[in-house]
Amino acid sequence: MRLGNRVVRGLAAWALLATMGGAQAAAFVEVEAVQPPAWVERGERRLPLAAGQRLHNRDRIVTGGDARVLLRLSEGSAVKLGADASLRLDALGEREPGVFTAAFDVAKGAFRFTTGLFSRYQDRRAVNVRVATVTAGIRGTDLWGSSDAERDLVCLIEGRITVSHPDAEAVAMSEPMSFYVVPKGQAPQPVAAVDRRQLAQWALETELRQAAPLFRKAGRWQVLADVAAGEGEALALYDRLRDAGYPVRIRPQPDGQGGYRYAVSVPQLASRGDAEALATRLRQELGLAAARAGR
Repeated sequence: MRLGNRVVRGLAAWALLATMGGAQAAAFVEVEAVQPPAWVERGERRLPLAAGQRLHNRDRIVTGGDARVLLRLSEGSAVKLGADASLRLDALGEREPGVFTAAFDVAKGAFRFTTGLFSRYQDRRAVNVRVATVTAGIRGTDLWGSSDAERDLVCLIEGRITVSHPDAEAVAMSEPMSFYVVPKGQAPQPVAAVDRRQLAQWALETELRQAAPLFRKAGRWQVLADVAAGEGEALALYDRLRDAGYPVRIRPQPDGQGGYRYAVSVPQLASRGDAEALATRLRQELGLAAARAGR
């Protein structure tokens, strides 16, 4: 496939990801910030997760090592996702006027749901979070959860939830700083208290990392990965960066001899420091010696 068709289709897919959620329903889930590598799986397609995208029902977010994702819900809450995680979105919509609905299925990794982070206007919601084998029904709440090879865990930081497991009765939780854990292959353990030091350690798994490149919707910095002499070289680099979990753009530039060269860049970096950090990463990890920060 030639460059024009390939890139036009890629840009169209990106635009579709960013707009369709708003066209289908008033309720939406939007990508507020990303620290790659991260992807969205939609049907048979796997695309780099980009800041500003709106997600659809049945979309799955997959993150790589050291990644972080921050999602903004239209009712004002936030969802944070840590590294090596998998989250599927379902039931997005409005059950009745003013009641936001969604279901988040966290198959693995760390997850945090916090109400009112972006707006305190909306307090009517019907949200369920499933962390592998544990399901939590959310009202006004701040909760953290994770699933790994050893256990499935939900920690109530503030508010109230009802947790359930196939092998036990549902449990109502309203005590702040308490957690519900199910060791793999065993029955759920009684709800217990968690100390602040342990909670702080857990929370770090879902917070944006200070030293990692950060992408935001309004980010104006970019990394010029390379300038390719031909279409084939540009497309190969385009695919390589997308496979690594980065949003990519190709811009043809006149070469002064009647032809074109192709600038391959990674956009939407939040700051110069983020762009410089990504340029360093691309040089070190992908061998892109020419990668440099710019606007």
